[in-house]
Amino acid sequence: MFTTLISAPELQQLLRTGADVRVLDCSADLMDAGAGRRLFEQAHIAGSLHADLDTDLSDKNHPPSAGRHPLPSRETFAATLRRLGVNQTTQVVVLDRAGIMFSGRLWWMLKWCGHEAVAVLDGGLAAWQAAGGAVDSGPAPAVPAGDFAWRPSATRVLDTPDVQALLGRSDCTLVDARAAARFRGETEPLDPVAGHIPGALNRPFGENLLPDGRFKPAEVLRAEFERLLAGRDPAGVVHQCGSGVSAVPNLLAMEIAGLGRAALYPGSWSAWCNTPGTARAQG
Repeated sequence: MFTTLISAPELQQLLRTGADVRVLDCSADLMDAGAGRRLFEQAHIAGSLHADLDTDLSDKNHPPSAGRHPLPSRETFAATLRRLGVNQTTQVVVLDRAGIMFSGRLWWMLKWCGHEAVAVLDGGLAAWQAAGGAVDSGPAPAVPAGDFAWRPSATRVLDTPDVQALLGRSDCTLVDARAAARFRGETEPLDPVAGHIPGALNRPFGENLLPDGRFKPAEVLRAEFERLLAGRDPAGVVHQCGSGVSAVPNLLAMEIAGLGRAALYPGSWSAWCNTPGTARAQG
């Protein structure tokens, strides 16, 4: 079972065995809702399906205080996974072409639904192509429905009141994955207020990756996170970003580094800054 990362050669070998594997491409663009499907139809791993950030991995029928990408219910998400051909025993492999910014969301959501057999394709589509993997274009193929059913969560999830209650406590460390300029409040292209949650640390999610889009070695990630946390307990980390999507690469990187599975605040800054009375900081 692959539970964090899988390399392109490992995926090629796994597919050759005829195992129950489902490859899901999460390509997306926060500024263009239709771009993900267009990218998928231009080129994708042969036999893979597209999982849409806005319609499959989010439920937009919520107020702004829920954030830009609110989670669907587990029941709704389980139905989506069945439509995508995922079974209780399926090894799921997720990828995108943006440094796992989007596929990490699906990796985490499967853990949230109790499915441990999910891994991110290290290096994404580019790594697959570099390894000589088969690529198709056009719409996704039709697949038989799966039998997926959600189980107790293997993750820790916090909402805005939870984070408000933990703010300022020594046993909680918020880690914000947004770009440094957004964190400091110098620019804000997506949300109505610029800045960050008071006390949060900043680690842009791209810092987990090598120039070719693969994750840094585990020992490098561990050293970097230990330097960032500066003695704080990794078990008290809560990951966040703008809308709960790009935070996951940091969460996954900590798991790869052997620092455990930290909590996620899915609403993140977009929920926080749309909630009256929340404290905000800049700089």
